[in-house]
Amino acid sequence: MEPLYLRRSGTSLLIDFSTGEAAMVHFGADLGPDLPDLSLLSDAVPRSALDIPVTLGLIPQASSGWRGRPGLRGHRNGQAFSARLRVVSVERSGGDGSGAADCSAAITQADPDAGVSVRTEIRINDGGLLQIRHRLDNDGAGPYSLDELAAVLPVGRAGTEILDLTGRWCRESHPQRLPLHQGTWVRSGRHGRTGHDASLLLAAGTPGFGNRQGQVWAVHLGWSGNHESFVDATADGRTVIGASELLGAGEISVAPNASYETPWLFAAYSAAGLDGISDAFYKWFRGRPHHPGVRSGKARPVVLNVWEAVYFDHRMPVLLDLAESAARLGVERYVLDDGWFRGRRNDQAGLGDWYVDGDLWPGGLTPLIDAVTGHGMEFGLWIEPEMVNEDSDLARAHPDWIAGPVPRTAGGSPSAGGSPAGRLPEQWRHQQVLDLVNPEAWQYIYDRLDALLSEHRISYLKWDQNRDLTEMGHDGRPSVHAQTRAVYRLLDELRLAHPDVEIESCSSGGARVDLGILERTDRVWASDCNDALERQTIQRWTGMVVPPELVGSHIGPTTSHTTARTHDLSFRAITAMFGHFGLEWDVRHLADSERTELARAIALFKQYRPLLHRGRMVRADEPDPTLRLHGVVAHDGGEALYALVSLATSFAEVPGRVCLPGLPPDAAYRVEAVYPAADDKRAFLQAVPPAWLAGGVEATGRFLAESGLPMPVLNPEHGLLLAVRRVTAAAPAATGSHPVRNS
Repeated sequence: MEPLYLRRSGTSLLIDFSTGEAAMVHFGADLGPDLPDLSLLSDAVPRSALDIPVTLGLIPQASSGWRGRPGLRGHRNGQAFSARLRVVSVERSGGDGSGAADCSAAITQADPDAGVSVRTEIRINDGGLLQIRHRLDNDGAGPYSLDELAAVLPVGRAGTEILDLTGRWCRESHPQRLPLHQGTWVRSGRHGRTGHDASLLLAAGTPGFGNRQGQVWAVHLGWSGNHESFVDATADGRTVIGASELLGAGEISVAPNASYETPWLFAAYSAAGLDGISDAFYKWFRGRPHHPGVRSGKARPVVLNVWEAVYFDHRMPVLLDLAESAARLGVERYVLDDGWFRGRRNDQAGLGDWYVDGDLWPGGLTPLIDAVTGHGMEFGLWIEPEMVNEDSDLARAHPDWIAGPVPRTAGGSPSAGGSPAGRLPEQWRHQQVLDLVNPEAWQYIYDRLDALLSEHRISYLKWDQNRDLTEMGHDGRPSVHAQTRAVYRLLDELRLAHPDVEIESCSSGGARVDLGILERTDRVWASDCNDALERQTIQRWTGMVVPPELVGSHIGPTTSHTTARTHDLSFRAITAMFGHFGLEWDVRHLADSERTELARAIALFKQYRPLLHRGRMVRADEPDPTLRLHGVVAHDGGEALYALVSLATSFAEVPGRVCLPGLPPDAAYRVEAVYPAADDKRAFLQAVPPAWLAGGVEATGRFLAESGLPMPVLNPEHGLLLAVRRVTAAAPAATGSHPVRNS
């Protein structure tokens, strides 16, 4: 059987079938159109080992001698514990490097003795992002207990350093690095959701790989439930990187003639550092027909969320004043947050009772919605449909709808001191999880949300999920898998019924950021922390995978509600600019100077919004750890917007020349500092600024990338926004040096 060789956008995958198994030979750089005779490339056989070369299979297995982490773990009541999967069929489509739209394959392997077969789908998308998933079919007579089915890929021998992300509430997506040693590095997520500490990206690369240099192999599992990602370096010198759903004890029992399908594993290879990984993910996101703005052509609206302005204080005059103030500033979407539904005066009661509170809103939501839309803004609403307070009409009527480790009956009391009709998990923020695996509970939530969207002009839902799914069970069995699927189905059905309503995925901030949820939502809330300094890191690493138009990024109050830090408006605005821009701030009583500056920042975002939400993200490998330079460059190289950010005080007196990467080298550009003003004494600490700062400068892309510009001395926790536009084609290199001039 001919090898499977898929090539697209500089990435290739090579699988050999000569042993009867799907053996992974290569994932990474394009190997070109011609291959050697793979039968001559089998590995040596060492002493004191199997008598044949060990195969690294598409599904690594002990039956082929693989002694690392197995790809499939399962059994039939303790039997059939070690599968011997061999290739049954290979279906191919495109993938010859010709640029054809379809570059995919499906490989079926089976073990008749174990009574299982696995069909693997593989795609390489435009931009080089690879997708892989498995479907296990139970071909036997009895149930098959599945413990794990992982998708893995080989890492080149140069990949000897690991990078992944970790975090906590209000400090999500922080990187950590370590050298790759022999053994297995495993990151487990047992939150029942993706998790604040989830590794959005797991990468292996050449030592010291950076934003713009080094080889990198990276994976992401598109799944919103329990999961594991890992790098496995075996004693024979081979390394694999992969991920799988993390299943509970006995959670998946595949019945005869039934199947289990894994989430998609997304993988990317880059020879140009982490920016190349982002390029692959961004190209895939923006190529989706349902990507925000693709079908409608609509720009991402500037948002005001009222949470940090009013919290639970839902008085109509206050909310109307906020709407009027927001509209005058240029806000395009107004979101009413938690506190609008029955019995909700704090976070201890009411979740599950999804009816407009008649005492608080005697005229319903319509008067506020009419006022908001009358100002030309869209109206959005906060919900948390997956959770329930024990102090709610829903929990009192249906205690059996609360998920937990022990089955409950309809007559049991949900209170801690009531009848022990079934033990509940410990509360989290006074919440329990609504068991959406229960068809009646699922239908109730669907009907309530469908009614809200049908009866009101709601354009946007802020869909929150504020607790881990500890001891998650349905009918006494673990049910994170089934609950995650039920949530997906709920989102899918609501979007089918209300296709023009956008949905944000929020989960205590950034605890559910993954490509599984983003297939069903239009943006994520990266963190509950609006502190601009914290957001610089949170957004930078969330943006490694997720493009800025999908990452909610708001200007918070002058003093952060979560850290008590105080920041100037310019730093908060520049930070929020590189995302889906909005406000989470009481803008009713701003000083005139603040109102003027905020309106200007909103106008700047709107001016550069097409570039920010369509261009290529670039991040400099800035040697000074106190400085950060990132930006977005148009795909045609016509313009760019960069942010230089000072995170702390530097050892150096002046920052010196800072390079602006990503521009076509032989084009000429004009660079201007557009925000804050050059004479802003809060932002800058210098006796005399660089000469170009007041009026701009012209230079080639090559000069800007290789030599850079002398930058002003920024105070710590301040930033500078630089606008770049192409002015003329640069002179050919043979004519001598390019002009660089102040204007």
